[in-house]
This record gives sequence, structure tokens and C-alpha cells, in this order.
Amino acid sequence: MSNSSSISHFLLLALADTRQLQLLHFCLFLGISLAALLGNGLIISAVACGHHLHTPMFFFLLNLALSDLGSICTTVPKAMHNSLWDTTTISCTGCAAQLFFFLFFMSAEYSLLTIMCYDRYVSICKPLHYGTLLGSRACAHMAAAAWASAFLNALLHTANTFSLPLCHGNALGQFFCEIPQILKLSCSKSHLRELGLIAVSAFLVFGCLVFMVFSYVQIVRAVLRIPSKQGRHKAFSTCLPHLAVLSLFLSTIMFAHLKPPSISSPSLDLAQSHLYSVVPPALNPLIYSLRNQELRAAVWTLMTGQFQKH
Repeated sequence: MSNSSSISHFLLLALADTRQLQLLHFCLFLGISLAALLGNGLIISAVACGHHLHTPMFFFLLNLALSDLGSICTTVPKAMHNSLWDTTTISCTGCAAQLFFFLFFMSAEYSLLTIMCYDRYVSICKPLHYGTLLGSRACAHMAAAAWASAFLNALLHTANTFSLPLCHGNALGQFFCEIPQILKLSCSKSHLRELGLIAVSAFLVFGCLVFMVFSYVQIVRAVLRIPSKQGRHKAFSTCLPHLAVLSLFLSTIMFAHLKPPSISSPSLDLAQSHLYSVVPPALNPLIYSLRNQELRAAVWTLMTGQFQKH
């Protein structure tokens, strides 16, 4: 029996069998990652430089953009390297780092989406208390709590996963390191500890989901009480970007991890992993910029200002 300490590297799942398809995957990943870097980078720069955007909603959006940048930079560069150089190896240390940072940024994103839901709830249901409940100090504390809880969650899962004895080889059925694939290599019952951690995390995720559903029920009730049709549309339109991003985030993860085993296959699993690890970070900036005129104006001002300087 060998354990994880005796494994020097893991073998990731190859994205394609032929050289032409490998180069095509490299180009696709390059395009998606550049789109994510550009979109999220513009949002971060626009919010940081635009003083009129220094509000709780845009502050949390900046944090969300940071988590999107981090998550796509954790998985895509290694996949691009492997496709370009026709290799599938990743060191044990690199695998642990990739697993930690992917969990860290994904957990932070979910926590931030929960906080952004609370922001929309207070804005629509308790507008007179908005400045009190979501002051600058409260926003900073909530963002810090999101990042700190994500760090603790990622640290616990990574440390526990890589303490398991592994005796089923070192081949992972995924193009990046994730917990389910590493658990498949374990031959010890000690992985029950990891399943316990996953159960606790799932309970917390479900708790946040219940909170978001409850908040949106209250938001819908408050919006329906607004007398004018224009007022109802304006109030609910501020929630649409958050709802779209949240739906994209949850649907891709649930589809990948909660589907019946009978419809599972390596190619389908690979496609689904692309959906939840690569697509949301690239689409989130587009969703928010399309639905928010203030953000579009700030991004345009930032871009035209930079061009005029050059």
C-alpha cells in the first residue's frame, strides 16, 4: 500500500487524443481566460477608480470579480500548459495547491453571492436602514468573513484529503485536481473524515441557499407592493444580474455533482467540469455589465480615458 506522501505526481485527464484537438483546446482556453481576465479586470479597475461606485453593491461585485479571477487562474493555466506541451502530469504539491485555491475561490464566491443577496434584500425591503445595516465597516467585516471562512474550508478539505492513504494509482479522471477524484484513489476507510467534512459543507451550503430563497421571497413581496409599474421594474432589475450569476453558479455545480451515476461518462464529466470551473468566471462580468448602466459607463470611461492617455 502506498500513500499520498510516496506519490510524487498525479496524472490529469487528457483533454484530447490528437495533437490538433489539443491545440484547439489550448486556443479555446486561451480565449476564455483572456475574456475572463479582461472582463473581471475592467470591473475591478472601474469600481476601484470610480468614486461614485464606492457603494456596498459594487464593493461586493469587486470581491466577486477577484474570486472569479482567482478560480480561473487556478485551473486553466495548467490545462493550457498540458495541452500545449502534450503532457498530463502535475506534481503532488501542485495538485494540493490547485485543490486548495480552487476550493478557496469557489467557497468565497458562494459566500459573496450570499452576501450580495442580503445587500439586495436590505436595499429593497429595508431602504431606510440601508446605510446603517450596510455601512463601510459592516461591508468590510462581511467580506472579510467570506474570505476567512473560504480559507478555513479550503484548508481543512485540502489537509484532510492529502492525509489519506492512496493505493489505486495516481491517475485522476479530471483535467484539474478535485476532491472526488482523489477520494477514488483512496483504499482506506479514513476517507469517512473527508465525507464528514463534505457533509458539513453541504449543510452550510444548503443553509445559505435557504437564506437566499427566503430573501428573494421577501424581495418579490416588497416589489409587488410598489404602486407604479416603472418602480417595480426598476427595483427588480437591480436583482436580475445577481439572480443570473447565482443561477449560473449553482446550476453548473449541481448538474456536475448531483447527476445520476447512470448517465455519467468521462467525456460528459469533462464537459460538465468545464461548465462550472471555466464558464462562470468568464460570463459573470458580461452579465453584470449588460444589466448595469452605471458599471457600463464607468468601464467605458476607464477604457476611453486610457486610450486618450496613449
